Amino acid sequence: MERVLVSGVSGAGKTTLATALSALLGLPRFELDALHHGPGWTPRPEFEAEVAAFSAGPRWVTEDQYRSRLGSLLWERADTVIWLDLPRRTVMGRVLRRSLVRAATRRELWNGNREGFRDWLDPEHPIRWAWSGHAKRRLRTGALLAAHPGVTAIHLRSAAQARRWLDGLSTGSAGP
Repeated sequence: MERVLVSGVSGAGKTTLATALSALLGLPRFELDALHHGPGWTPRPEFEAEVAAFSAGPRWVTEDQYRSRLGSLLWERADTVIWLDLPRRTVMGRVLRRSLVRAATRRELWNGNREGFRDWLDPEHPIRWAWSGHAKRRLRTGALLAAHPGVTAIHLRSAAQARRWLDGLSTGSAGP
């Protein structure tokens, strides 16, 4: 695992797992949300070039997002895809809690951006995205895995299975 892509719908735990893998394996971590969102939630024009630059390197971990802007670039360059294919109830609980905390505390996320309760009305908000995109994401990720047979796939179907896998990785006995 040198070039790792963590896939899953919003709220599945992509950023959390990528952070843990970065620390455990010593991989440089690149957070796509931080690279994508400029001030006022505007897309940064350098985004694609920055992703192309880091993903050309030999070692990295990042989240599988922004396919509409990146195409299959990260899938083509990854050697490992970890698919967090968690149940909708798990994902929705997580994304609701995360959004509630972010809106209540108004903590800065990326480049001065903060989430507020009004943002929940946006059709692109992570709560709505996770709900409407859960089944579609499952189909899309399955199709991408089939289209990239050279990628090592680790398919984790529950939060407990993901924890056990990560624990096993730290002790040298990882298996899905």
